[in-house]
Amino acid sequence: MPTDQRQPRQAKNLPRRIAWEVLVDVETKDSYANLLLPAKLARTHMEAQDAAFTTELTYGALRQQEFYDAIIATAANRPIDTIDPEPLAGMRLGAHQLLSMRVPDHAALSETVAVIKSYAPKTAGFVNAVLRRISEIDRAEWLRRVTAGATAVGEQAIEYSHPEWIVRAMTQALKGHGRQASELQALLEADNAAAKVSVSALPGLIDRGELPGQPTEFSPIGVTLETAVPKNVDAVATGRARVQDEGSALVALALAQVAAPAGTWADLCAGPGGKAAVLAAIAKQEGTTLDAFDSSEHRVELVRSSTQALDNVTTRIQDARDAAGPYAKVLVDVPCSGLGALRRRPEARYRRRPEDINALAGLQRELLRAALEACAPGGVVAYSTCSPHYAETVLVVDDVLRGTDVEILDAPSVLAEVTGSDAEGFASVGRGEGRYAQLWPHVHGTDGMFVALMRKAN
Repeated sequence: MPTDQRQPRQAKNLPRRIAWEVLVDVETKDSYANLLLPAKLARTHMEAQDAAFTTELTYGALRQQEFYDAIIATAANRPIDTIDPEPLAGMRLGAHQLLSMRVPDHAALSETVAVIKSYAPKTAGFVNAVLRRISEIDRAEWLRRVTAGATAVGEQAIEYSHPEWIVRAMTQALKGHGRQASELQALLEADNAAAKVSVSALPGLIDRGELPGQPTEFSPIGVTLETAVPKNVDAVATGRARVQDEGSALVALALAQVAAPAGTWADLCAGPGGKAAVLAAIAKQEGTTLDAFDSSEHRVELVRSSTQALDNVTTRIQDARDAAGPYAKVLVDVPCSGLGALRRRPEARYRRRPEDINALAGLQRELLRAALEACAPGGVVAYSTCSPHYAETVLVVDDVLRGTDVEILDAPSVLAEVTGSDAEGFASVGRGEGRYAQLWPHVHGTDGMFVALMRKAN
């Protein structure tokens, strides 16, 4: 075929090609779509509409992968693990278009198969046959078929594409944090919804009214971008504003809100630097400095980039457990399972295993103890995770503080002061006179951030 005839179809099919490439890399290289896709889109200079279509193709196929795999296995009459990654990625893309997007069946079939013909031509016939079988039945009937005979938990796991252990863990988390198990469906649905793109204005550097977009519901420094691309926003490019989930901003704002003795602040697990940037901006307004630690050189570089517009930050490649202090305020945003951010990193749900939680919880305890050790008498520590899992949140803090004279503060009330909202909306369980706070995707529209605020005894 002459080049001038081939190019229009290639351009038309670019969103599907990029989405397919990302899905293959996620499957074969343990890559993350949130890192791969933006880089690929930046190189193509796509129109906003095509970029949005590519994003929905990629994330939609990943978020509903378990559901689609059950359908593909049935339509192909063979186990998923016997299908090579290249045709499987094409089938997942096609299934998402056929069952969850407003794409005409003929386009979903022909254009998806065209991608496979370009990259894995020997499997194109197989992909075409499977997608045609999928197109013959609507989503509701497929759901009935692939969940027939499943337990209640198994049915939810397939329908919402969450492994069964995560379904159980989220049920326990809801109940453990004082909410209702009946909210589970809404929570799982929120994990499969596209997350809004929000930006935080760094206090003292820019006001959020100067940023494009709508003010965020809870964070007083945030806006939600509706049409603007973050990299094209001047304040983001110059470091005066940061792309940041609203919940992440609230953790930093909560720590900054609590009174503490004068002195340097610290972020012990600072990479990639979003919370560090907010803390440093507020610290500068209060005439103090921030020490930002991370054990990864790459993540420290990200922190430096995040805080480029601030001159009161010292970055260190150092294990948080070696932090010396004393610090007036300490944030320890610990490595965690990421179960509160599955809408942003959907592949994480398929990679995590139940046994990961115990290993993480052990590290989390060590880091919280180190934070308390590095905190000055009368100072404040914020412990946060991007996971509502009970074993990573309440159990860690309760265990570390058992037998100590550390005071748990009322984190929901602090968040209420920061946001101007009702404290009860943020409330988790309590300990002594204080309470922990838990944010939820299905309630607050944020990532599932947990935060405990505590004051070290004088």
